[in-house]
Amino acid sequence: MNTRITEMLGIEHPIIQGGMAWVAEHNLAAAVSEAGGLGLIGGANAPGEVVREEIKKARELTKKPFGVNIMLMSPYADDVAKVVVEEGIKVVTTGAGNPGKYMKMWKDAGITVIPVVASVALAKLMERGGADAVVAEGTESGGHIGEATTMTLVPQVADAVSIPVIAAGGIADGRGIAAAFMLGAEAVQMGTRFVVAKESIVHENYKDRIIKAKDIDSAVTGRSHGHPVRCLRNQMTREYNRLESEGKSFEELEYLTLGALRKAVMEGDVTNGTVMAGQIAGMVKKKQTCKEMIDEMMEQAESLLRR
Repeated sequence: MNTRITEMLGIEHPIIQGGMAWVAEHNLAAAVSEAGGLGLIGGANAPGEVVREEIKKARELTKKPFGVNIMLMSPYADDVAKVVVEEGIKVVTTGAGNPGKYMKMWKDAGITVIPVVASVALAKLMERGGADAVVAEGTESGGHIGEATTMTLVPQVADAVSIPVIAAGGIADGRGIAAAFMLGAEAVQMGTRFVVAKESIVHENYKDRIIKAKDIDSAVTGRSHGHPVRCLRNQMTREYNRLESEGKSFEELEYLTLGALRKAVMEGDVTNGTVMAGQIAGMVKKKQTCKEMIDEMMEQAESLLRR
């Protein structure tokens, strides 16, 4: 399945692993790249030197292309933006903001820039600003979300821009990949399925919570203050939603989730931690290597598209 994205990124399969905070580190990124997709190291709120070390460790594990996801709201975004140039990274994805101020520096360094967008207006803005492609991410995805669904967002973005579109949100198998291509995407970005990969450093409790998830286990916190986050229901989400319904301030609510993602990912606290996962969690049923996942999904997608 060759597309403008596989050509642009130098990858075998049109699959990109999401740059998930605390999850997308060098082991997972390298494993996805080795399997023919594009692995991403998630910059999240990490300082530039931490990201530099992750890049070096990934290079020890793979000679294939991988990228870095930069969360533009991070206090270290400026540092990480320079580190990717200094380390010769060829692909950067961005989230939570406009990467405009870094665009010239990245372009001069030959970096392919792919912002994540949740609306047509933002996709057009990114294209005008020099983006090489966009990730159109639907509300089905885990973590910070927009309002439009993948089914409605992807075709509208594909119609609105001439650069390639990557679909994200609610994709966990070959059927989702085939559907995304029918909607006008030229690749997909996936997060939740890769969380349970054997190479993923995520705590086994977190992986098991995803594998045991049902279709109705997804919850969204923070809608009232404009920072909605999708995760799996637990004690923390119930408490958050109770306080939110009582009109507690954004600061009070954020205090409740301080360090909660790390608590779930690293310590395995799936009761009081934030178990970020997409609505697709109910379809993820087994732990596999990244290669097993990608081979299985591509075989299914290609079979469906041939049909």
